[in-house]
Amino acid sequence: MGKIPESYLPPPELRPKRIYSLDEFKKIPQKFNSTEVLLDQTAAKYGDKVAVYFDDQRITYKQLQASVNRVANGLKKLGVEEGDRVFLRMPNIPPAIVCNFAIIKIGGVSLPTSVLFARTEISHVANLAEAKVMIVAAAMLGEVEAAKPDLKTVKTIVVVGGDENEVRAKGYIPYADLMKNPDQCEAVKRDRMDVSVLLFTSGTTGLPKGTAHFMEESLIVADGFGKYCWEVTDKDVIGGPAPIAMAAGYSTVAVIPFRYGAAVSLIPRFDPVGMAKNIQNHKITIMSALPTAYRKMLVDINPKDYDFSSLRFCTGGGEALTAKTYLDWKEKFGLETYEGLGTTEMMFVFISAAVTKKVKPGWIGSACPGYVVRVVNENFEPVKPGEVGKMIAQGPTGTIYWRDNDKQKSAVKDGWCLAGDVVTMDELGNVQFLSREDDLIKSSGYRIGPEEIEEALVMHASVADAGVVGVPDPVMGQKTKAFVVLKAGVTPTEELKKELVEFCKGKIAVYKLPREIEFIDAMPRTAVGKLLRRMLRQQEIDKAK
Repeated sequence: MGKIPESYLPPPELRPKRIYSLDEFKKIPQKFNSTEVLLDQTAAKYGDKVAVYFDDQRITYKQLQASVNRVANGLKKLGVEEGDRVFLRMPNIPPAIVCNFAIIKIGGVSLPTSVLFARTEISHVANLAEAKVMIVAAAMLGEVEAAKPDLKTVKTIVVVGGDENEVRAKGYIPYADLMKNPDQCEAVKRDRMDVSVLLFTSGTTGLPKGTAHFMEESLIVADGFGKYCWEVTDKDVIGGPAPIAMAAGYSTVAVIPFRYGAAVSLIPRFDPVGMAKNIQNHKITIMSALPTAYRKMLVDINPKDYDFSSLRFCTGGGEALTAKTYLDWKEKFGLETYEGLGTTEMMFVFISAAVTKKVKPGWIGSACPGYVVRVVNENFEPVKPGEVGKMIAQGPTGTIYWRDNDKQKSAVKDGWCLAGDVVTMDELGNVQFLSREDDLIKSSGYRIGPEEIEEALVMHASVADAGVVGVPDPVMGQKTKAFVVLKAGVTPTEELKKELVEFCKGKIAVYKLPREIEFIDAMPRTAVGKLLRRMLRQQEIDKAK
């Protein structure tokens, strides 16, 4: 396959303007290899230091480098050339890190995908990316096999784990075979604007969409956010459950630690006890997790049972942390949480409280070094501080959709990336997240963000979880409806519904009060905890039919 056709990326006039305001970004070489910089150069300095913690495993930089080189040589034998896409289907386990580095080292394009993708999504992503090789964890082979008849470009499937004889009998290649190759490999230097990573959106609003990321972006994330926001050093251990297939997870587990000789602590699937054990046993210094993870740990973890003394601070993103979660976490664990906001399209966080290290509870923070964030109205004019508007951003990274110019046209305007978030900004540049544009409720002329109402509801002693959406109303256009999951042992009654509405008074404006409340058994969320409001809206549409 080789070189990526120009038509697979948007033309220059549809791309966002990229600004390189930090000296670090200006010094990135025109041609280099990110694996060589992040791994080889770091291993030369920190060779015997632990690079990866996984359960009881301790993998040093030298050991990681050797594994990467072996797999890289194995991939070359399978015919992977510069520009070829290699599909990864694995949770956060050491081979995922190894394969990602190996693919990029030989000039390939790393394509980590969600382990939750079903056969339809697997074939869609593989075909759209024109993947040449798939590397799959044995436990996740089932959906790949179901998708096989629809795979158009995949020539080889490599299986990590499982019985090697069974793997071979099925016509696949055991990962162990790749590890039998020489442990030296020359890095292929590529242009800083060559695609090296493809990340696909979660597909919560249709089939997953591909976002292209250039070679330079790994250094931009590490030298910008890693240096100025997290202030990472070789003493740090960074851990969290975000999967490598997500931009936040990719940057956290496959990029930032390796720039500084730090270590990464891997957890394949989040559970509160497992995360707490990793913090204690791996001496995690920076924890990065979704707000849902913090809320679950608040319920399930007693701080007296674990040693969290290594933690410098915690970070969150993916959805609003809320003032309540921030304050509860700080009270229970004595730890600071710096919220952040980013997108898959822009590779990582570009707004964070870690910029100033001063938290305004309920607010995300301000633009990260190297980025400019504005809030505009429908006419693309800046709004005044405190007014509600759409967030737009510019920086050294930007939205580049893979083979989708129609989507590109809707995501970039006048060189600015449209983040798709409705926010407000104060005089100091702090941003408060109100809603995704799709989730914004428009009722009687008001624009209402659901998160503020959800936060008020979950403060009630009987409420375990809440989701708020706008449902059609002939008079108001939309009315605010709250779906509520009650805590165990609480009886759902009409009186409790009235009590919840009364409870919200004084916490949110009267026009934001839920007009209707429905008790449900469980809230629809993704595997990493994001609330799927579209499913709640669809439920109402189905009822109306």
